[in-house]
Amino acid sequence: MPNSFAEELELFTTSKVYSPTQYLQVYGSGLPEENLIIRVFGPDESIAKFDQITTEKDGSFNYGLLSWPEPSINFPYGTYTVEVISTEQNGASQKIDIKFSSTTDLLDVTVERFVNTLVFAPETAAIGQPIRVFVQTTSDGLLIGGKPSELLGATHVHLPSGLSVTLTNAFKTLHQGLYYVDYTPIEEGTHVFHVVAFSQGTTSHGSAATNVLSQDLGGISDQIIKLNSILQETSGELDILKSEIAGFDSTLEQASNKIDESTGTISTSVEYISEASSQLNSLLFPIIASIGIIVALQITIIARRR
Repeated sequence: MPNSFAEELELFTTSKVYSPTQYLQVYGSGLPEENLIIRVFGPDESIAKFDQITTEKDGSFNYGLLSWPEPSINFPYGTYTVEVISTEQNGASQKIDIKFSSTTDLLDVTVERFVNTLVFAPETAAIGQPIRVFVQTTSDGLLIGGKPSELLGATHVHLPSGLSVTLTNAFKTLHQGLYYVDYTPIEEGTHVFHVVAFSQGTTSHGSAATNVLSQDLGGISDQIIKLNSILQETSGELDILKSEIAGFDSTLEQASNKIDESTGTISTSVEYISEASSQLNSLLFPIIASIGIIVALQITIIARRR
């Protein structure tokens, strides 16, 4: 794999895939009797092995770099990078990706880097209220770091209106492989955070959506509590009104009974008056008749005298 900046620096490995107990042998060429730095980067881009060697008089080198141990948290299975750096050719370097696996069968193992991106965003938010979005980047299960502006430089937010807002320089580092950004939504609707991670020539995408409301759940909860209080007060007022109506019903019933009693009394009085009127008529009729007879006799006497 010749470097375009230094034709006299080459790097090779005896295999592309290694399993535990196998030896990682590197060879190649540089300048005669040149000091070379050889580094092995783990899947998380941390330095797993560091050595310095000197090339032969003809510029060649052949070096046993390490014997692969049993997999552990320090040497997990995954994709590793071997790098040789020249100390005399303006820092020229060469890199080779190799695979540390449980098997060395090339048909089953692909020497490539797998970068995964996870995005954690709140499900709901409110307009004008800042929210925090977290991003995790891993390679072969290990956290990978770097400057967030370079690692996550293409990250953006899709707004409900269809516009996109870039977050290139907004991320901050929480820990290697863990980043966060504080974002304040200004539109109501669904916001999609599209995170693009780029590491070692490999791109990974991750997304998360947040539904932005006109107010947060705390405000809605306060309104619900207030509504419950009003409903309780209304319920109490209805109970009082119900009791008053119940008393009014009994009063109406008593009044109705009294009216019925009064009506009966009046009816009885009318009957008594009718009987009394009949008796009075029976008494007055003979008297009136006698008066009429007397008046008639008087008229007769007066007429005879004339």
